[in-house]
Amino acid sequence: MSRGRRPRGLLLDAMGTLIGLRQPVGRTYAAAAARHGITVDADAVEQAFRASYRQAPPLAFPGLEHEDLERAERRWWADRIRESLLGAGAEPAPEEMALELFNHYADPAPWHVFDDVPSQLERWHRRGLALAVVSNFDSRLPGLLEELGLARWLTVVVVSSAAGAAKPEPAPFQLALQGLGLNADQAWHVGDSPEDVQGAAAAGLRCLLVRRP
Repeated sequence: MSRGRRPRGLLLDAMGTLIGLRQPVGRTYAAAAARHGITVDADAVEQAFRASYRQAPPLAFPGLEHEDLERAERRWWADRIRESLLGAGAEPAPEEMALELFNHYADPAPWHVFDDVPSQLERWHRRGLALAVVSNFDSRLPGLLEELGLARWLTVVVVSSAAGAAKPEPAPFQLALQGLGLNADQAWHVGDSPEDVQGAAAAGLRCLLVRRP
């Protein structure tokens, strides 16, 4: 496909592109810690979380399914929560707090859809574009997209944890293309991070970068 031709499908990042959090992770973690008797500064937790997330192993678990996959996802996030509190100078988070936070982010309430997203998805859908999500996230995402009203426009949702590989690896993009029945030269990717740009390039896709305030 030449760069001037329109695609037949779009692969879309989720976090930071379609949806975002209503409040910073640090504030949510600090409030949860307080409910478990741990006092910690929200800004310090935010900084520690960002460092933990950057340095973490990929949120991807090759070969795992069902209950085994969910346990691995919970452990991965429990490690981020533990490191966030330790990095902020607090004691480690108890298991109950990690479970509480995992379930908290499975609910649509902490999330919001960016204002321009529904109308844009509807416009693309009416133009006949096949739409898929490719996200470095876990098995909570399909349910979230359903609850947030976005799933009706999506044919495929690929999450790194179940795909066994995370962006910038090409595998999640390739799985989404397979689900749409398209080749790399028939689709573009839309995302907001360097992993989106690098992963799309590795999969042979043109990438459109979203820059939100």
